[in-house]
Amino acid sequence: MLAVYNAGMHIDIVPNRNSRPAYLLRESYRDGKKVRKRTLANLSALSDAQLMAIRSVLQGHALVPTEAAFAVSSSRAHGHVQAVSVVMSRLGMAALLGARPSPERDRVLAMIAARILAPHTKLATTRWWHTTTLAEELGVADASAEDLYAAMDWLLARQDRIQKKLAKRHLHEGGLMLYDLSSSYFEGSTCPLAQRGYSRDGKRGTLQVNYGLLTDASGCPVAISVYAGNTADGPTFLPAVQTVREDFGIERLVMVGDRGMVSAQAIETMRQSDGIDWITALKSTSIRALIEHEHLQMDLFDQRNLIELSSPDYPGERLIACRNEALARKRAHTREDLLVATERSLSKIQQRVDAGRLKGQDAIGVSVGKIINRYQVAKHFELTLTDTALTFARRPERIAREATLDGLYIVRTSVSAERLSAPECVRNYKALANVERAFRSLKTIDLKVRPIHHRLADRVRAHIFLCMLAYYIEWHLREAWRTLLFADPDTDAKTTRDPVAPAQRSPAAQRKAASRTLGDGTPAHSFATLLADLASIVRNTCHAPNDIHSKAAAFQITTTTTANAQQQRALDLAQAIHL
Repeated sequence: MLAVYNAGMHIDIVPNRNSRPAYLLRESYRDGKKVRKRTLANLSALSDAQLMAIRSVLQGHALVPTEAAFAVSSSRAHGHVQAVSVVMSRLGMAALLGARPSPERDRVLAMIAARILAPHTKLATTRWWHTTTLAEELGVADASAEDLYAAMDWLLARQDRIQKKLAKRHLHEGGLMLYDLSSSYFEGSTCPLAQRGYSRDGKRGTLQVNYGLLTDASGCPVAISVYAGNTADGPTFLPAVQTVREDFGIERLVMVGDRGMVSAQAIETMRQSDGIDWITALKSTSIRALIEHEHLQMDLFDQRNLIELSSPDYPGERLIACRNEALARKRAHTREDLLVATERSLSKIQQRVDAGRLKGQDAIGVSVGKIINRYQVAKHFELTLTDTALTFARRPERIAREATLDGLYIVRTSVSAERLSAPECVRNYKALANVERAFRSLKTIDLKVRPIHHRLADRVRAHIFLCMLAYYIEWHLREAWRTLLFADPDTDAKTTRDPVAPAQRSPAAQRKAASRTLGDGTPAHSFATLLADLASIVRNTCHAPNDIHSKAAAFQITTTTTANAQQQRALDLAQAIHL
């Protein structure tokens, strides 16, 4: 039994094996030569803070209200900065950027963190980070927008060295590498990279820049390259292969690229180079040729959804045909919706022509062209135009011909069956979704690489490389926080489930999605909302009430000690990240 004495009155702490100890207010008194005790009150129902206050009074300390002891002059968000700073430290980002400390290195680290926490223009970033502890933590409190632009130039000059270090960390001989190309639109028209091309943002007619991302098999980014906006997919693929072999020193590799990315010329070049294998897919025209030449018989899919075959048109390669019935039904339903919508719109034009409100073959053709091109199903209609009439009808044979390819895709690979089974080849091709996920995060969800405001080509390259490094941090954070986010924690299931059937989330992930809570009842988060929750951990600058203007008397208190269990769990998981 422990006792605290003060002028005869004290608090006894009585241990209780299976629950909280009992706290008893007791008084000591002398009975002859013996010291005895009597219990005055049972304080067990009080909180620890209340017990400490009573103990302080019994010890003779004067208690004053907290607000009378000190005042808070400023409060800045800190928890999300702490999480990102910890991850950057665990991943050795400072050494990755440059071996020697420098103001430029500090500013790049700060811009990477700011890109994750609150993506802004460089000028807005220098204003924003003073509302958090980021500027203080990373030593950039005095940095201006011009300083950040200079740091971007410093970063671009080190891009090759940084990417080689990343490749050494995450790529290995004989491993799989994923590559894909995306685009982002520009604000302005003076950058030479800004060109009109195929927009993956759905921003037709806008100036854009293209960039190709190289990752490991799990989607962790390793390198990024920037191209003018009118660059097609194919010409960027072989330079990525050359980068892996010549810059990263990897002789044996398997490159995975989308069907529009890996051209016949690229395959022929790789075929002539020892050690390079590939996984890609056939375009619809090539699939149709296999069916027409009876190299692929559709009735084989009656009993299974994956068939491995060969064709003299693809010597030395394996073809793995897959048919996803759920996808086939979805595409058939979508096509029917588009056909019906087109017919409805054409009927309205037909009514105007029949009523005499629209005349002339040219005028009717312009109106029909707007409709027929809107839904991209012109090939499925037979149109007849005169100066006074419009007729249209579906082409059943073309619709049926297209329907034979619904839900069908064929993976094409040079990797031997001894090295990768047919299901593994399909899974590795589908791993390109990891790159697409990176693009979504880069462009819209978190890092917001677009819109691009920079005018100089090298600044655009530096900006996109900076965003890739920010995604490198985010990727590791997302993996570490998988149990706290809506993400599926059962990553092993991807390696064993049917590679063709629609992906199914694990029961744990389904429960999270349905209840929006974790197993312990705490809220499940998105990446952004978890960062926002951590931002409620703040750093307060405090001072004595009478010393408000004295910097020497100021001190700081961070509320990390009052973080809730989920916030502490997030910080602990960030601290546990390692290479």
